[in-house]
Amino acid sequence: MRDSLIQIKTYAFAIRIVKLYKFLCETRREFVLSKQLLRSGTAPDALSYEAEHAQSKADFLNKMNIALKEANETKFWLLLLKDSHYLTEEEFSSIIPDCSEIIQMLVSTVKTIKSSLNR
Repeated sequence: MRDSLIQIKTYAFAIRIVKLYKFLCETRREFVLSKQLLRSGTAPDALSYEAEHAQSKADFLNKMNIALKEANETKFWLLLLKDSHYLTEEEFSSIIPDCSEIIQMLVSTVKTIKSSLNR
């Protein structure tokens, strides 16, 4: 069982992203933006798995930095899907808090690791 809070949150978010991707493809017939969302929205969890076995703190930091970039990119795709009317305001409002929470957690993780490397 995974016990890292960030891994628990990113895994649950990845599941939501996969379901949203399927919804966008099947219901809204949108394939291009949703594929980008699928890629970036599942990446933070995959990167947190990779980071478990990082070769060093610097490697761990690099993977968490990339996870942060991917989470932020996911926020962009969600905004674009909303503003181009593929997602309703209600659908967007349902998922964006999870994305923002993951971004905040990753920012905190990156800052903590950076400060430990600078000691």
